[in-house]
Amino acid sequence: MTFEIWTIYVATVFALMSTPGPSQLLMLSNSGAHGLRKSLLTAAGDLSANSLQMLAAGLGVAAILAMSAAALAVIKWIGVAYLIWLGIRMIRRAKLNAPRGDVPERSVSLRNLWVQGFLTSAANPKAVVFFAALFPQFISADHAFWPQFLILSATYIIMDGIFLSSYGAGASWIAARFKGAAKVWIERIGGSFMIVAAILLGLKSIARQ
Repeated sequence: MTFEIWTIYVATVFALMSTPGPSQLLMLSNSGAHGLRKSLLTAAGDLSANSLQMLAAGLGVAAILAMSAAALAVIKWIGVAYLIWLGIRMIRRAKLNAPRGDVPERSVSLRNLWVQGFLTSAANPKAVVFFAALFPQFISADHAFWPQFLILSATYIIMDGIFLSSYGAGASWIAARFKGAAKVWIERIGGSFMIVAAILLGLKSIARQ
């Protein structure tokens, strides 16, 4: 792989990530509600799904999955339903019933945060299309496969990690400055972000049909 091809790949990934999608909205939601440190598990789940998608693309499995409309539809709509359920639950739990207007910190399973990130990324049609159709185009048949694959994969993971962490840090910084009633509204907005993320996934799935 030449440096020129790598820079084109970086520009392509940057363009892909520049528009906020379901994963970024989920990161905003979890960071605002639970803080940056815990929400990094959401980013880890997202990146775990990306790693598997890249491996599948490198081995040619992604192209087969992309042609299996039924299998992809099941994965996508499970992700949509899961995010809607999480968003509604977060909105319903945000209540002004704590003494002196303080909202108690809600315990959250780190495993659940990871699963949220994983499912959202795995169900995102944009990611499926990118890894199935575009990712293999940057791997040259004239060079060894695994060094190219590792460079491209590491580049994507690092860039995506920076984007997600930036979104999370911004949301966490804003949420930390709100208390009482304002904190409740932060949680409600976070739940709404999850529902919007689910709607985006659903619309993208419909558009692909």
